[in-house]
Amino acid sequence: MLRNVRNLLGFAIRATDGVIGTVDDLYFDDQDWTIRYFVVNTGSWLTGRKVLVSPIAVSSPAWITRVLPVALTKAQVEHSPDIDTRKPVSRQNETDYLGYYGHSHYWGGSGVWGLGAYPGSLTTDGHMEERVKAHRTSETPEPDDYHLRSSNAVIGHHIEATDGNIGHVEDLILDDHTWTIRYLIVDTSNWWGGQRVLVATRWIDNVSWAEAKNSVDLTRQAVKDAPPYDPAAPLDRQQEQDIHEHYDRPGYWTAKGSRRHSSSEVRRQGSNVHQR
Repeated sequence: MLRNVRNLLGFAIRATDGVIGTVDDLYFDDQDWTIRYFVVNTGSWLTGRKVLVSPIAVSSPAWITRVLPVALTKAQVEHSPDIDTRKPVSRQNETDYLGYYGHSHYWGGSGVWGLGAYPGSLTTDGHMEERVKAHRTSETPEPDDYHLRSSNAVIGHHIEATDGNIGHVEDLILDDHTWTIRYLIVDTSNWWGGQRVLVATRWIDNVSWAEAKNSVDLTRQAVKDAPPYDPAAPLDRQQEQDIHEHYDRPGYWTAKGSRRHSSSEVRRQGSNVHQR
């Protein structure tokens, strides 16, 4: 299902032997727009320390009670590599973290989760352990290779169409199967006193983190005429189809739309440093 990112803030992260804290932020990578970590505030348990938890460890989220169960123990989390979430998280930091938990790298493979299309696929293959070991040793990331971004930081970004500004990011919508961010919820009220609309992350041509601006290959008129988004109603596949048909773009759920498109990858301007 599709979920609003802001609704995940405050969710309890429950280890196999107790709650370790609540979701304070979500880190996504700026290449595939996929959630890679929950930033968990451990409160008084670890004296305010924030830790990272990968969706790979999440099992059967309890959406009604706002709990994300994880296949980790409190001791594992307590002794996990200390990562300062106030500073950029490099691929080397991630390598240490993923190695500690025995997770595969999510980068370098053909899917958004490295060797798979969703986090759970990394543990469902009987031959996965051997493949993961080979994958871990296949690449040596550069220590300063930064790709993680804060979901809290991207909310508020201006959205620039081909012929002018159309609004700002109010929230993000993710697919809770792959944990990929599918849409930006764009509030157009400052432009023409209008409605909220959805813009797919696949349609983003350029992101300027320094200027807090995302550019999309859409015209203002096309956005103005787009089907409105109602935040009070669940987003279903028919609504998604209507949006993609309006813009004459293939859906990510189709064979054509599911191809990873190198020609339209985000071209980032400025520093790759993670900004909160």
